[in-house]
Amino acid sequence: MRGVPGTFRSVLSFLAAAIAFVLLAAPAVPQRAPAQSTTVVTIGGPLNTQPVAPGFVGLSFEYWAIPAYAGNDAAALDPVFVQLIRNLSDGYPPVLRIGGVTTDSTWWPIPGLTTPAGMVYNLTRRWLGVAHALAATLDARLLLGINLEADSTSIARAEADALVAGIGRGHVEALELGNEPELYGGFSWGLSGVPGRPAGYDFADFEGDFTRIAQALPDLPLAGPAVGTPTLFGSLAGFLSEQPRVAVATVHRYPLQMCFAAPEQPVYPTVAHLLAPSSSRALADSVAGAVEIAHAHHVPLRIDEMNSVSCGQHYVPVVTRTFASALWALDALFEMARVGVDGVNIHSYPNATYSPFAFRRVGGQWRARVEPDYYGLEMFAQAAPPGSKLLRVSPAGASQLTVWATRAPGGTLRAVVINEGTHADSLAVRMPGTHATGSLERLRAPSLLARDGVTLAGQSYGRATTTGLPAGPRRTLAVAPSRGEYSFNVPAASAAMLTVPSR
Repeated sequence: MRGVPGTFRSVLSFLAAAIAFVLLAAPAVPQRAPAQSTTVVTIGGPLNTQPVAPGFVGLSFEYWAIPAYAGNDAAALDPVFVQLIRNLSDGYPPVLRIGGVTTDSTWWPIPGLTTPAGMVYNLTRRWLGVAHALAATLDARLLLGINLEADSTSIARAEADALVAGIGRGHVEALELGNEPELYGGFSWGLSGVPGRPAGYDFADFEGDFTRIAQALPDLPLAGPAVGTPTLFGSLAGFLSEQPRVAVATVHRYPLQMCFAAPEQPVYPTVAHLLAPSSSRALADSVAGAVEIAHAHHVPLRIDEMNSVSCGQHYVPVVTRTFASALWALDALFEMARVGVDGVNIHSYPNATYSPFAFRRVGGQWRARVEPDYYGLEMFAQAAPPGSKLLRVSPAGASQLTVWATRAPGGTLRAVVINEGTHADSLAVRMPGTHATGSLERLRAPSLLARDGVTLAGQSYGRATTTGLPAGPRRTLAVAPSRGEYSFNVPAASAAMLTVPSR
């Protein structure tokens, strides 16, 4: 992900106003709601053979975000941040990626070496201490970005050695060399004002740099190629064949972007575009081929940087900080699991308008603002615990509802229903061979555009949480089957999850 070049900044205020006008001018509700219909679906066998992997829902952070989120004291980490990570991992070690654009603008200062022009962030022993404490507290598995754009084996080796020694070898899942190398020839490197590579730099050049610099790194698994351009995903086969140390194949995906999109384009950030199939189903379909290639080479495929809109600091938050983003996140994660992706890391850093949370310290106490999209991540984590398999749902696409189903290792069945429409619908779920009473929980907000008032099973983080745990009584509804069907109402702009135990 890259920032907006200077030539584009002059139009941002106009674009922000245009977004707000388009979204806020629309009526919040239709003047007359259509008659409520009933959708009947049947849950079948496994959709694919691959279970949801532990750590499927991960997070991705820029290097400088670690002390901003976790604090500067390794002995007193931000407990709210720690808990919010735990909420998504179901007791398993979370998979955290540290990198992003700062992968190639961060270094471990080398005595006697002048700071290269593209470096904007220096690693320190205090940073390493905080990162080590975070990894140890969570028993986390880390994907660590290593500088490739500096084009220096000594810089890459010094950084990798410092990270491995400071954080602990046992917490390093892989070292990820570089970040979106397809942009090296066209964007400024750090704050240098010049690109990190010549204009003709291509994937073959990147492979050569990767091979050369990887030879200087510690003997640990590698991750890559960390590209975000779908046309390059086909290059993954050759890359993995030539790089046997790559143990995690990584790509990046954002459905919408602000940097170079005009309002009439389908990638321009609006609520309608975010909730369109192109931002969820088509987004997953774009990586399906890469998944097949990675699995054919016996390595997992991880989208280790994903969120709703690229250029995270350069647009108004009227789209990303709305309840619509919660429904998008929930659906998009299911879609990625559908095509066999092994994990997704939601990207975040302070002041990014798509960040799922923000932290501040008041009177020595940490507080967090939890945004709507986090609720969508949390519902997915509940609906698809590690080892779960996605189940077939038929008929598919029968109404405005999107229905997903899973079976957990112990046999528990779950059906997740997403209603992005403007009117309520009723659903009847058939689960052959299942007769136990189920429980229903809802993900709700006042409207698609709401930022506040979001609840999951009646609980909320409110406008600030000092614990990282949702507050309020947990509310669920008992749903008993009638004539083999579990029937319930699904309000407009909401999601619901039916959980039916194995016995």
